[in-house]
Amino acid sequence: MIYLVRHGETEFNRERRLQGHVDSPLTELGRRQAEAVARGLGALIGDAGGWRIAASPLGRTLRTAEIIAERLGITQIEPEPRLIELSWGPWDGRLRAELAQAAPAFAASNWAFDAPTGETYAEVCGRLGGWLAGLPPEGERRVIAVSHGVSGRVLRGLYAGLRAEAMMAHDAPQDAVFRLTGGEIARIECAVG
Repeated sequence: MIYLVRHGETEFNRERRLQGHVDSPLTELGRRQAEAVARGLGALIGDAGGWRIAASPLGRTLRTAEIIAERLGITQIEPEPRLIELSWGPWDGRLRAELAQAAPAFAASNWAFDAPTGETYAEVCGRLGGWLAGLPPEGERRVIAVSHGVSGRVLRGLYAGLRAEAMMAHDAPQDAVFRLTGGEIARIECAVG
């Protein structure tokens, strides 16, 4: 089983800025979201013995993973570069509104894979698919994966065998957990206090 989590809200999320491979700290709301997810995971898994946490190596995901690990009593977080957010190349760190004016492709779709020198859909699928393929067999998986908005959508889509359009139409909440098991995806809400 995989529990997939998106990092909590960041300063860049609040500013409507693309993050990609650049980083931004969690906001107060982001820390509360991570705590809510940690409580939700605690209720779902009970004893965390045998569970592991794999997280994108960016600060926002590692901080979210630390909050979860502390709550669950997991002592080690495995930085996993394949869980990193896609890179928009030179668009990383730019305001969405600014890009809508400056880049017609972005304005037309407002979506991830239009950056002229960013990561491609095939590249993101390749690294995330490789991570999935390297996990233990489904019945032996006990993984909490802390990732990002776009990479989390792609990961869920690959897991469920969705086409690109379907996977990218999914939302990417920062206050929910996705349970991936038996080829199915279940969204579990986590109330933020």
